[in-house]
Amino acid sequence: MCFFAIFWFLMMPASDIWLSDFLEAQTKAKENHQMILINFSGSDWCGPCTKMQKDVFEKDDFKTYAKVNLVLLKADFPRLEKNKLSTQQLKKNNELALKYNPDGDFPLTLLLDENLKVLKIWSGNPGLNSTELIKEIKLILK
Repeated sequence: MCFFAIFWFLMMPASDIWLSDFLEAQTKAKENHQMILINFSGSDWCGPCTKMQKDVFEKDDFKTYAKVNLVLLKADFPRLEKNKLSTQQLKKNNELALKYNPDGDFPLTLLLDENLKVLKIWSGNPGLNSTELIKEIKLILK
């Protein structure tokens, strides 16, 4: 039975592994003793954000690594009307930004331990590919 649960989890589309609720991410990280990777993004207006999404987060090696080792949390701040967030989601993202991104940097990516201690901050697009980001995360976790 456990094998099938793991297989199902690994076959989930990548979009399903990005959470949008901080409390859910925190709970999942605690339960599974995982790190939380928070990404603040402006998905429809921030060029460096979309480049990082394409060059790192959408790559198979990152998705595979993240599914097993990280809880991914996306705090998106789109500007176009067609991508408008619900009032509730916008409130959650703003509260998260007040705590972890008070300067409003985009993109901003943070690695937190399961107790919410910030272990690493990548401000802007650090220019890393997916393999390089995974290596950095592994070094931090040692």
